[in-house]
Amino acid sequence: MTEVTLFLREYAKTRRDVGAIAPSSARLCRALTRYMIPNPGRSRAVLEVGPGTGAVTRYITGSLGRLDTLDLIEANPRFAALLRHTYDGDPRLRIRTGLIQEHDLGSYDTIVCGLPFANFDARTTEEIFDRLLRSLRPGGTLSFFGYIGGDTIRRTLVDGAERERTLVGLGVLRRILHRHTFRTETVLGNLPPARVHHLAPVNPPAHPESAHSCDCRETSP
Repeated sequence: MTEVTLFLREYAKTRRDVGAIAPSSARLCRALTRYMIPNPGRSRAVLEVGPGTGAVTRYITGSLGRLDTLDLIEANPRFAALLRHTYDGDPRLRIRTGLIQEHDLGSYDTIVCGLPFANFDARTTEEIFDRLLRSLRPGGTLSFFGYIGGDTIRRTLVDGAERERTLVGLGVLRRILHRHTFRTETVLGNLPPARVHHLAPVNPPAHPESAHSCDCRETSP
């Protein structure tokens, strides 16, 4: 079974948990790994949460040094099995199955997250971001994405208690972004178009070129 076939099958079965409707494009992968900056002086520790079939993982492993490490946490056991098969024998990778809330985290230089936060309630969103941000080393970054227009579509499709749950969850997400975001990129070359948010756990941000959020459109191929 191909990665795309597996992805589409799992999306049809568990779309609330998968979130995405297609594997991440090359442009989205580049944006998500923007702050995986090489450091010849020491090893780097990277965490990817929700790698799915591994589209972004390939970009991460492509820039890993011999002494760098990559932890993958994937809730879907079929996706996790695919990742284990793909990276069997690579000592730099550790693949764990389950929710991020179920695992003890280390400390990381870079965290890349593919979780569908628009589908989560407020408490889950707060808990996950708190754990991720507290797991960053000084100067570390957390990058994740959301689809353009996704919030509006989700508010339109639900009503009653589910709509209230969605609105509260999105409000929490906006507050987290306002507090921690140092850069936002718009990636049009993805299905659907997406925004990538780069976060840091401290103020002022770790990267001086981004003292405020920006809307940076990636146009390179």
